[in-house]
Amino acid sequence: MADRIQSFADFWPYYLREHSKPQTRALHYIGTSLVVLIALYALWSGSFLLLLAMPLAGYFFAWVGHFGVEKNRPATFKYPGWSLAADFRMWWYWLTGRLGPELERAGVKS
Repeated sequence: MADRIQSFADFWPYYLREHSKPQTRALHYIGTSLVVLIALYALWSGSFLLLLAMPLAGYFFAWVGHFGVEKNRPATFKYPGWSLAADFRMWWYWLTGRLGPELERAGVKS
């Protein structure tokens, strides 16, 4: 496929453009934060069945953002691995205050 992205370096700006609205990103941050909290609690408590809730927590908020706010199709349908990695990268950059320059480089007005 000629239109298929071939590297994560090329995928990253595409991913950010697919999350151009702050509300979409905020919903992703909620979902990703819940995923991390569920994982930590499951490990701490030994309640490993809770790990099954991680995809639901993450994807629910992300998909509300895409279908309800951004009005686009989640990148995870076409690029599942890169999408998951980019979601955690976006979340980490947001937590550490480094997302703004990344959005600017991708052409997203923050």
